[in-house]
Amino acid sequence: MTPLATVVSGPRARLFACFLRLGTQQAGPVQLHTGAGLAAKNHYEVLVLGGGSGGITMAARMKRRVGADNVAIVEPSERHFYQPIWTLVGAGAKQLSSSGRPTASVIPSGVEWIKARVTELNPDKNCIHTDNGKEISYKYLIIALGIQLDYEKIKGLPEGFEHPKIGSNYSVKTVEKTWKALQDFKEGNAIFTFPNTPVKCAGAPQKIMYLSEAYFRKTGKRSKANIIFNTSLGAIFGVKKYAAALQEIIQERNLTVNYKQNLIEVRADRQEAVFENLDKPGETQVISYEMLHVTPPMSPPDVLKTSPVADAAGWVDVDKETLQHKKYPNVFGIGDCTNLPTSKTAAAVAAQSGVLDRTISLIMKNQTPTKKGLLGRTSHSAEVVSSGYELRMAQPLLSLDGF
Repeated sequence: MTPLATVVSGPRARLFACFLRLGTQQAGPVQLHTGAGLAAKNHYEVLVLGGGSGGITMAARMKRRVGADNVAIVEPSERHFYQPIWTLVGAGAKQLSSSGRPTASVIPSGVEWIKARVTELNPDKNCIHTDNGKEISYKYLIIALGIQLDYEKIKGLPEGFEHPKIGSNYSVKTVEKTWKALQDFKEGNAIFTFPNTPVKCAGAPQKIMYLSEAYFRKTGKRSKANIIFNTSLGAIFGVKKYAAALQEIIQERNLTVNYKQNLIEVRADRQEAVFENLDKPGETQVISYEMLHVTPPMSPPDVLKTSPVADAAGWVDVDKETLQHKKYPNVFGIGDCTNLPTSKTAAAVAAQSGVLDRTISLIMKNQTPTKKGLLGRTSHSAEVVSSGYELRMAQPLLSLDGF
């Protein structure tokens, strides 16, 4: 079948090419090296938990503050992935291999990489424990553990991914199955879902729908595809300005959007998806599919849910203006694992990192953190900033001729 990258054409196709180049640049080689040759220590001035975008960013900033020898990252994964590219992988416009590289290559030079998983946080004693039995203490702790995918909360998953016609752009294990489902599509319902939980990159479930619609049209299958977006939300997007623009696109492209519909079961052997009506708990609807893209429920990592640093919902409980923990003054949070009132996106992390860097710098000088800047605005404003940035980044995809 023809990849999407070869079927998009028209006067604005160069915008699509620019978008692809941006993704490639973001995931391009970074000339950084791990401090693997250094002797492992049991105490660090700054300990960073998590080697994703937030963790790597803050490790680099803290290296400049206190020196590489005094900073360590705890991260179990051998490979680091630039996940925004997975939307394009699922649409056949990028190869999965372009999204990942060895974790060692993205850790700032000289910073210690502790290849282990965090199993316990003990902020009262300024230490953490890892799955290899080590206790590591710190002066300052930065928590950047991301968000957890909970496919198993949907009955029939993740084992359902062993069947054809179903994929998910949110996992390295299932993103290529989305592209396979697109290629194999013949006739029927193409269903895209949005769960009843916080999610990272909340625009991604829609992006793959728009890309799939374009692929169907360019390959002559659009008339045979009934495209359905079943979302647990009550609106297509949380910011009215962008919601209005998206509604126009939905109408122009004849897409069906059903609100307050939460995916609770996948019967992959029968190609059926079961949705619960959130306005009428217990009322369900079974829809057959020729293609199904699943956005999984998500939650804080298990290690955080019962830890002293978590709020009642399990997220790291930080001040929204400083990113400092509300109870432990030498503990900080960044990114998806926090209860910050922003979208859970890399765009939000980019803004948060500057705020957190300033906060820690002042605390290291025994000064009070200033409560101003991006996250010092209202919750709604902070949401608009990060969500709006994400939609603007996706705009070339939404404005191509033929889409």
